[in-house]
Amino acid sequence: MRELFLEDERAYVRWIDLPGDGPVRVFVHGLGCTAASDFAHVATHPALGGGRALLVDLLGFGLSDRPADFDYRVESQAAVVARIIDHLGLTSVDLIGHSMGGAVAIRLAADRPELFRRLVVAEPNLYAGGGAFSSPVAAQDEEAFVTAGFARMVAECDRPDYAARLRLADPRAVHRSAVALVEGCEPAPGDLLVALTTVRSFLVGEWTLPDAEAARMAALGISVTEIPGAGHNMMLDNPDGFAEALAASLV
Repeated sequence: MRELFLEDERAYVRWIDLPGDGPVRVFVHGLGCTAASDFAHVATHPALGGGRALLVDLLGFGLSDRPADFDYRVESQAAVVARIIDHLGLTSVDLIGHSMGGAVAIRLAADRPELFRRLVVAEPNLYAGGGAFSSPVAAQDEEAFVTAGFARMVAECDRPDYAARLRLADPRAVHRSAVALVEGCEPAPGDLLVALTTVRSFLVGEWTLPDAEAARMAALGISVTEIPGAGHNMMLDNPDGFAEALAASLV
């Protein structure tokens, strides 16, 4: 585990740095998740042929700090990940993001295109409105969610693997992130993704289909790959299929 102190936020952001040769891959997790739980088995999968990988825990999640005055918006998280990449002096990075992390990755690639070689997003939040997880969270009052709603959500979660990741998240970070996803941002990640000149790929789980956003991205010329036997949490539902699709996207 490595860490970087962020002066403005008065907080440490932390990541796992897996050594290897070739292009560096940076992995950004989704809402309520952690980088190690979602991507350690993917980053080391034989299909990817080794390579250095940075598994970043966004502020408020996993082992990173939880600053109470951070807004936890997509653009703010993207700026933090950029500071890690700048701190390490990296360029020609392959950037991979899932769900909320996909939106963060898109914003980062748009803000700092000179840093990236390829971008792969897995069912990212492209437009305002949130999703099946973020919308119910955002509908609650922040203090009510922090004091009772978060614990209730963990207890009632029907996926033990997700509940285990969620327990490591800060309730206030979860709520503010969900609100930000529902509100959206300008420009929208979907519009930024279309406009990017970086090589882009979009991964979608078979169980998610039909998916209007995946269809729209395909119609606009972005490569879309279906992960068989998987839903939104495709890297857990079908790790082999996800790793193989990711490897093909990074060629």
